[in-house]
Amino acid sequence: MSTVTLSRKFEFSSSHRYWRADWSDDQNAATFGLCALPNGHGHNYTLEVSVSGQPDPDTGMVINLVDLKDAVDSVLTEFDHKHLNLDTSYFDADIPTTENFAVVLWRLISSAIIATGSKSKTCNLRRLRLYETSDLYVEYTGEFE
Repeated sequence: MSTVTLSRKFEFSSSHRYWRADWSDDQNAATFGLCALPNGHGHNYTLEVSVSGQPDPDTGMVINLVDLKDAVDSVLTEFDHKHLNLDTSYFDADIPTTENFAVVLWRLISSAIIATGSKSKTCNLRRLRLYETSDLYVEYTGEFE
């Protein structure tokens, strides 16, 4: 049977600050520029979630779209309209760059999809594409886990 990849987009907003406490103010400013401002800044993110698998013979679906939406929404509620540095613990040790954020989202969404108990047991998270702006995105496939 053929493997099919299904993708869906989600939108949410978060703010963050790029900052290393072990660096001086000057080093942070030189490295991160405006991203190091004390109050941080925000983005309207777009997240593309792609899952792959064999379509279920009874439904023809790789995953029920309601299950996928519920799984991703359950994760995004932790980040939507939140300051990533201040309102979450995911970036206590890491800077909330788009790269690091994509890795955090991968771990959480992958677990949430498994927890849905989707009828299609062959469904796997294939790719995340996190857009910080319309022309800047990070793509992550979990390959460095």
